[in-house]
Amino acid sequence: MAFTLQLGEKAPDFILPATDGKTYQLSDFDDAEVLVVFFTCNHCPYVIGSDEVTRQTAEKFASRGVKFVGINANSKNTYPEDDFKHMVTRMKEYKFPWLYLYDESQDIAKMYGALRTPHFFIFDQARILIYTGRGVDNPRDTSKITVNDLEKALEEHLAGNPVGVPLTNPIGCNVKWDGKDAHWMPIDACDLV
Repeated sequence: MAFTLQLGEKAPDFILPATDGKTYQLSDFDDAEVLVVFFTCNHCPYVIGSDEVTRQTAEKFASRGVKFVGINANSKNTYPEDDFKHMVTRMKEYKFPWLYLYDESQDIAKMYGALRTPHFFIFDQARILIYTGRGVDNPRDTSKITVNDLEKALEEHLAGNPVGVPLTNPIGCNVKWDGKDAHWMPIDACDLV
């Protein structure tokens, strides 16, 4: 079985606390035409480098029924700045247009098969996976972006077309798994393409 959720599979459910003090599950987003779930964190230079591009994409598609949900599954034991307290501080400072959920157990990251931060998953209205991978081709230095795969996939889907490139490799730091070396990845985790 592949580590990362496969195209055509349903979004795994979750019940996770958010930085706004509430707890959310998948059904809380039933009103969204499209749901973008992405694995992110507080410290990764690829996340920090591309957060503003992700913000622009989230804001651009909000009026078209697209909702974004960020999930931090990084171990606070590997990177203390990835703990919940720092998540709350980061959201207060940057006011990102998405909910920011904490997967402390890392169970949800395993169910989705998150490989890196950031790693994006786009689900249609039936919550079937239609795209997974990177947001952009140069998340660390967005001045060098040549393609915004996330935006392209959303545009194609919302226009009623199949996603032309539904699978890309996420670009970023690997998820920091608890009790493991900072660069460790599960044995069955591999490139998507």
